This record gives sequence, C-alpha cells and structure tokens, in this order.
Amino acid sequence: MKNIFALLLTMSFFLANSQDVEEIINNYIEITGGIDAYQELEGYKIYASVNQQGLEIPIEIIQLKKGRTSLKLSLQGQEIKQGVFDGEVLWSTGFPDFKPVKSDDEDVINLKNELKDFPDPFVVYKELGYSVELDGTEDFEGTEVNVIKLTKTPVLVDGEEFPNIDYWLFDAEDNIPLAVRSEILEGPAKGFIEEQRFSDYQEVEGIYYPFSLTFGVKDQPGGQTFVVEKMEINPEIDESEFSFPDDEIQE
Repeated sequence: MKNIFALLLTMSFFLANSQDVEEIINNYIEITGGIDAYQELEGYKIYASVNQQGLEIPIEIIQLKKGRTSLKLSLQGQEIKQGVFDGEVLWSTGFPDFKPVKSDDEDVINLKNELKDFPDPFVVYKELGYSVELDGTEDFEGTEVNVIKLTKTPVLVDGEEFPNIDYWLFDAEDNIPLAVRSEILEGPAKGFIEEQRFSDYQEVEGIYYPFSLTFGVKDQPGGQTFVVEKMEINPEIDESEFSFPDDEIQE
C-alpha cells in the first residue's frame, strides 16, 4: 500500500510539474504573438549595435528557417563576418589577415542542431525531442522568476558529447523570459555560466522580440549589451550572402 501511495504521489507531482511547465510555455508563446505567427516566420534580419570601449559597432544578423545564418559587423571600415552558414559550409573572417576560414565538421554539426531551434526552442521542443521541466523559482534582480530547464541535443566538444542544458528564467507574473543561462563547455571561460539577459520587448509584425540583450557571465561584473535598432521579418535574402568566397585563398 505504501508503495502504491508513493507511486501515485510521484505521478501526481510529475503531472502537476508538466502542466505547470506547459502552461508557462503556452502563455509565453501566446503573449509574444501566438503559434500561428511563429509558424509563418521564415526568417529575420536584425540591424543592431554594440558599444565597445566608446566605439559604436554596427551589426547585421540574418537567420532563416531553411538553415542559413550570418553575422556581419563593420569595424573601422573593415567588414567582418562571423558564423556564416550556407547549409553545409560554416565560415568566418579570420584574423589578422581578414581572409575567410572554414570551421571544422564538429562546429558544423553543433550549429546545425542549434539552428533547428528556429523560430524558438519552446515552439519546436516537442518535435525535436527536447525535455522541459520546472526547476524551481528564484529572485532575479527583485523579480520572481520560474526557472525552466530545457535539455536539448548534446553538444560535441573534441569528439565527446556533453549535455546541452539551458535554464530559462521566466517572469512569474507575465511569463516573459528575462534571461537564459548555460554552462560554457570550452575555451578560457570553460566551467563558467554564461548569462543572456533580455529586455525592451517590442512588437515586429505580430511577434514580440527583446530589443536589448546583454551577454555576460553569471555573478560577474560587466557584460556586453546588444541593442536592436530594426528588424525585418521574412526578408528576401540572396543565397550568395552565405556562400564561402572561393576566390579567396584560405591558408
């Protein structure tokens, strides 16, 4: 009898947790535009800027549903491209010679998995087989937030798979994401927790997007704020925008 009671209690907790998570996610999707608006989204182009040591740097970001993406910035008259992907080849502008450099197969695999999140991981998480769970509540700069743990496709680092987990902080009152956290798995900051903060939500053709994003490390001072100036929804983008410039010599 005790075992049956424990099983029923566990099932009750699981169902309640699942319902709470789905309610938060469904409210978020509805508040920010609705499922139909998200499903009609084929891509976007963002015009933004960051301030680096007093220097205003313009940035353009393109992301398309069909798995194309690019980031372009202008630095002292020099055009620099990062994370440009045509569906097969991933490349960036190299330093210090500014020649295009292709990324390795592991980076391509990780990016392909990441791009599957379009238009939003909480819109497609079920079809991608991601898991979600409520991971408690906390105070985030004076605002109570619900923490949703989103477990996605593992990340490859040096040929080894690592868990790919994001912790999303949703305002408990209006179900809008205020931040997302994830562990940094490689590089000099390995082991630290990356934190992206979202604010200044604005409507663009029926969907609300954060127009201010701050990237930094949890519990560390500083951070880089990315300010969106304009967004184009479903833009017409020529495929050449993503192509690796074969006329350049890659060393």
